[in-house]
Amino acid sequence: MESGRHSLARTLVWRLWMTVSKALFAEFLATGLYVFFGVGSALRWPLALPSVLQIAITFNLATAMIVQITWKASGAHVNPAVTLAYLVGSQISLPRAVAYVAAQLAGATVGAALLYGVIPEDIRETLGVNVVRNSVSTGQAVAVELVLTLQLVLCVFASTDSRQATGSPAATIGASVAVGHLIGIYFTGCSMNPARSFGPAIIVGKFEVHWIFWVGPLTGAVLASLIYNFILFPDTKTLAQRLAILTGTAEVAKVQGEEPRQRGSPSSSEDTEMEAECQVA
Repeated sequence: MESGRHSLARTLVWRLWMTVSKALFAEFLATGLYVFFGVGSALRWPLALPSVLQIAITFNLATAMIVQITWKASGAHVNPAVTLAYLVGSQISLPRAVAYVAAQLAGATVGAALLYGVIPEDIRETLGVNVVRNSVSTGQAVAVELVLTLQLVLCVFASTDSRQATGSPAATIGASVAVGHLIGIYFTGCSMNPARSFGPAIIVGKFEVHWIFWVGPLTGAVLASLIYNFILFPDTKTLAQRLAILTGTAEVAKVQGEEPRQRGSPSSSEDTEMEAECQVA
């Protein structure tokens, strides 16, 4: 009997480790690919300067690609702001959120380093680092990043909420990223993602006004989470349940109970548990 309990405990620990490690690798991989392709489209080649439309479409397609690849593995957050939004909405634990952000920053750094290594020296200088336009104040830049990220996070919630969405959210989230770039490029180069700004900045060592690309997106993400989860589509979690999720002592799937399963289509128990835990983003 005792050996059976130990065997079950080892099995559960092993499954948990495999799930978490797979999710962290997915976040690392997805963020690296996002930075490589997205930032690569914004490089200023002397004979072919990128257009705003080209950059927006590339970020759109890159987002759709990585969400489609990794959303079943990790939720495809690929963005510390999105992870923070899910933390505020009690849909991810604090330990997992911290691990996700670390994986995202590491992936963004590796993606930027790989891009830096394959491009010619004459266009390496800026590496697509986000900067604020001269005629734009820091306050305006923060406000723009806040609004752009707010619409992105609202779209992420709406397109992944089992109460109103089915299937892959790749195309919808990609379109939201494109909309942000079509406007934001003129103000700040458009970040909406602290990891996207962090990767190139750390490779070339340019951190001027870098704080804007953390404060704006993170503030917008928190506001979007509060609007969606407490005003537009409030859930029924109690304070005790929220604290249990925050500390990682309760799974999101168990706290949510039968509600998602009643609305969603039948799926395997492993996929349902993983989807509920990660809250695809």
